[in-house]
Amino acid sequence: MKLDGFGLLVKDMARMIRFYRDVLGFEIKESEDTDNVYLVKDGTLFLLYGRNDFEKMTDRRYEYVNGLNGHFEIALYVDTFDDVDAAFKHAIENGATPVMEPTTEPWGQRTCYIADPEGNLIEIGSWNKPYEVKDK
Repeated sequence: MKLDGFGLLVKDMARMIRFYRDVLGFEIKESEDTDNVYLVKDGTLFLLYGRNDFEKMTDRRYEYVNGLNGHFEIALYVDTFDDVDAAFKHAIENGATPVMEPTTEPWGQRTCYIADPEGNLIEIGSWNKPYEVKDK
């Protein structure tokens, strides 16, 4: 199997689309008024499913955590330490919840955490080198 993408079950589709598209730069693959929205970031498919629509489709009910939650994180990479600081500032100014201010960790990575409007954790980090060579 190959990873094709991942999805979030969302309460407020319009708000979440605006956040991921306008604040974090995800591209929408189709009209934003559909029940399931396909976004792409750096070649990775990212899906937003309306909770009610998903429950109808699967014919079951689910429980959802409200507020800031720690079930998973989405990790985004930027090329420089300055980019971490700038991305954090931009996200906070545009509706993200600050979780952890940009910090250079003992292992050499600069990282920070924000939460999207529904409380999902997002890490923005850098090794102060381009993505293509960060693991070399």
